[in-house]
Order: sequence, then C-alpha cells, then structure tokens
Amino acid sequence: MRPVRNLRVSLLILVLTLGLGTAGYIVLEGWDFLDALYMTVITLATVGYKEVHDLSTNGKLFTIGLILFGVATIAYAFGSLLQLMVEGQILRILGRRKLEKRINQLEGHYIVCGYGRIGTLVSQEFLSRPVAFIVVERDPVICERLAKEKILFVQGDATDDDTLIQAGILRAKGLITAVTSESANVYITLTARGLNPDLFILARSVEEGSEIKLKRAGATKVISPYRIGANRMAWAVLRPSVVDFIDIAIGSESLELQLEEIRVAPNSSLVARTLISAGIRRAWGIMIIAIKKSSGAMLFNPESSTTIDAEDILIILGKPPDIRNLEKVACGESSDA
Repeated sequence: MRPVRNLRVSLLILVLTLGLGTAGYIVLEGWDFLDALYMTVITLATVGYKEVHDLSTNGKLFTIGLILFGVATIAYAFGSLLQLMVEGQILRILGRRKLEKRINQLEGHYIVCGYGRIGTLVSQEFLSRPVAFIVVERDPVICERLAKEKILFVQGDATDDDTLIQAGILRAKGLITAVTSESANVYITLTARGLNPDLFILARSVEEGSEIKLKRAGATKVISPYRIGANRMAWAVLRPSVVDFIDIAIGSESLELQLEEIRVAPNSSLVARTLISAGIRRAWGIMIIAIKKSSGAMLFNPESSTTIDAEDILIILGKPPDIRNLEKVACGESSDA
C-alpha cells in the first residue's frame, strides 16, 4: 500500500480503538463517558498516570489488551507518517535533480518570465507547436502547478542573474518577459541583455510610453496586449473575413493551413535559386507571402524571379506536412517528397 493510504488506515484504526476502549470501560467498569475516555487516552499514550478508578479483573485484562493493540497501532501510524515524509522528501529531491538535468540539456530554447495570464497563453502556444521553453516563476503555488503539468520551470526572481543563468539564458534563443510590473519588465530586459547580447527579447508593455524604455533597455520587440486586443476587436467589426483568415492561418489548432517563417541555411539547395526555379509552390503548393532579407528589408509578394539568399526568412502559407518538407530543404536536408 502507498504511504498515504497506510497513514489513513492507521489513523482510522486508532480512532476506532479509542472508541472501543471508551465503550469497554463503560460496559466493564460502569464508568461515565469522560472517565472512560480519559482512561483510554492515558492508556494508549502510555503516560503512566494512575487509573481513574480501581480496576476489576476483567478491567485489568481489557487494559492489557488495549495497551498492546494501541501501542502497535500508534507505532504503525508513526511509521507511516515517517515513511510519507521521507519518501516525499526523497521524491522531491530526485524530481528536482531530474528537472535540473533536463534544463541543462536544453539549447536554443525560450525563457518565459512570469506565468500569469500572458505567460500561460504563451506557454500553451509553445506546447502546441512544440517549442522547448522554461518558465521562470517565483510563486511556489504556481511552481507546484507547473510541476504537476510537467512544464520545465525555475523557481526564483527573473530579475536575478543567477535565476536566469539557471534557466539557461546563455544557451537560450529568446526570452519573453510578461510579468505584471512594468519596472520589473525593464529590469529583466536589462539583465537578460547584459547576460546574452545576442538574445531575442520580447517584452510586454502595459503603460503608455513604456515601449521606448523597454527598447532602450535592450528589448528586441515590444508588444502591448491591450493595444493588440483593441486592434483585433476593431478588425473583427471592420474586416471580419480577414480576421477569420488570420485565425485559420496562425491558429495552433489549425490543421488545414498555417502561416510560418523558415530561415534558409547557407548549405540549403534553395540558396542562389529563384522562386520559380526552386519550385516551392509546384512541389508542395506553398505560397511565398514575403521574404525578409538578411539586411532587414521585407519583400512582400515577391516576384517569381526573386533570388533566395542564405539567411533569408521565408514567410509562407501552406499545409503543415508540406511546411515540414520545406523546412528540411531550407535546413540543408532532403525532403520526404
């Protein structure tokens, strides 16, 4: 049996023994309830107090049996409690070491600072892809929930260097700071940029005018959830069909079409080829919506004669299986097609 069940059973037996002992003294000795209960308690506790009243022969035999059974029950309950505490502590230590080992093995992952409403939604989106990520959260209650959901996390303050290093910021690809405090977001951004100058940092902006401060602190991109929400609501009224299309293209549950971006590796067979010669649309039915050049220039609806260069980012729209094939080609591998 499990330790928790052992403890529950032993406590139940102890309560029944207490009740049985009280009833026994009432029946055998004719004592009132309080005297019988007091005698039962001091007998089970083996404290050595004098009997409430003189015992008869039957009462003495009953007390001997009560002591033997009661002491065994208490010892069993104490052993179950000790086992529960020791095993729980051992499991907690082993679980933490296993978690730390998994975190140390990650590379090119994302760090989500804060598991509030925004952090939770970001994490759910990462899980649906799936994308490797770690949550940094200081609330122990939320950390327990993350452990139950088997989400990698580091308990601590995201503004602290050691916490971010423990989360693998030196090996991370990006960081999302989504805590509710605006000053904390700025401080986390400063700390993260100082630890990893090449890190992609996405910061949440709440207050008006904080976007400039976050960018000065080192944020790569700043997003205001309230502004995005307001724009989305206006678009849903003014351009409902466009919103429906976007929901289908970028929704994590979409099985038909997905809007993705793919980086072209230097060793890819796509390098130095035009869009028409690469045959991306002909081979997989994927639409090239835009190409972001390494210089940062964005080419929307590129011509078929546009040349694909190394480190270009292709903004594409297509079916998930076809997108996976194109990703392999863009990374320098051979596709399944």
